[in-house]
Amino acid sequence: MVTGTGMKRVLDLTKRSPVSEELFKTFSKRIIGQDEAVRVLTNIVEKYQAGLCDPTKPAGNALFLGPTGTGKTFTVESMCEALVGNPRACIKIDCAEFQHSHEIAKLTGSPPGYLGHRETHPMLTQEALNQFHTEKCKLSVLLLDEIEKASDALWQLLLGILDKATLTLGDNRVVNFSQVIIVMTSNLGASEMNGLYQGGIGIKAQERKVTADKIKDVAVQTAKRKFTPEFMNRIDHMVVFNTLTEKDVDSILSMELGKVQTTIFGASHTFFYLTPEARDVIFKEGYSKEYGARNIKRAIEKRISIPLSRLLSSDQVKEGETIVISEVGAPEFEYSVEEKK
Repeated sequence: MVTGTGMKRVLDLTKRSPVSEELFKTFSKRIIGQDEAVRVLTNIVEKYQAGLCDPTKPAGNALFLGPTGTGKTFTVESMCEALVGNPRACIKIDCAEFQHSHEIAKLTGSPPGYLGHRETHPMLTQEALNQFHTEKCKLSVLLLDEIEKASDALWQLLLGILDKATLTLGDNRVVNFSQVIIVMTSNLGASEMNGLYQGGIGIKAQERKVTADKIKDVAVQTAKRKFTPEFMNRIDHMVVFNTLTEKDVDSILSMELGKVQTTIFGASHTFFYLTPEARDVIFKEGYSKEYGARNIKRAIEKRISIPLSRLLSSDQVKEGETIVISEVGAPEFEYSVEEKK
């Protein structure tokens, strides 16, 4: 109810705190073509930093769905790098290793009286969760990769964590998850999604929008068939990753090439340059409908990183020179340096 007759001041919901704005910008630079995932994770961090998270629940949780090679795991790693400067600053659980119920002991430890009680060291201890905390950020990230491959026992374990933010280990220690962001990834429905995806590279925007809507519907419905209603009701955010456009893949390629430049040459004045034809070869080798952009790193390592390392180790390149990488007939590349007169 509005009282008084004074002038009103409209508030700006697009304005973020300096920390959140920096996080959002860092995300946006590294995560290509997945705006919803960037928004969801930034909002979770922003809510936690504002002190508005329920202390009896995890700081936030999300289920990432979508075709393989669209960046689900990479998004989580990028969040860790933005938060604490380390892309590996998370506890990653490969759910393919937990297909049998007895393997849950790897996470919680065996209870007293069971064989291996003292020898089984649980993965999900408070110390493990807090190991990457800093003065600026006291948030932990738990990544459950390919959650659909886990046994029902792991899903039941997650129900308690998502509901009460606590986990009781085999030795009766209680682990608090109220400062943890839990992200689950899944390729559920991937084959159906690939069937819907009619070559997204180069298709019209309207066709791409229709395809994206169909893929989202397939992903959500497949998840609902796989997981119980109790489990689905505890998921705060369900994000379906988009298939990558030609522009997205080209941006990813540029980003990965930039990493190679920094890794190999650092702050030196030596550079490498790809001709358009050579770049196109790597683009085609690195992207496919089935695997998305997953093979871009392999193509760059084969075509760029390994040859450059060999040239440097054999002292064929001098400080300040620019290496030109060109195609001289598929699949051959030529590596040259223009001689100064």
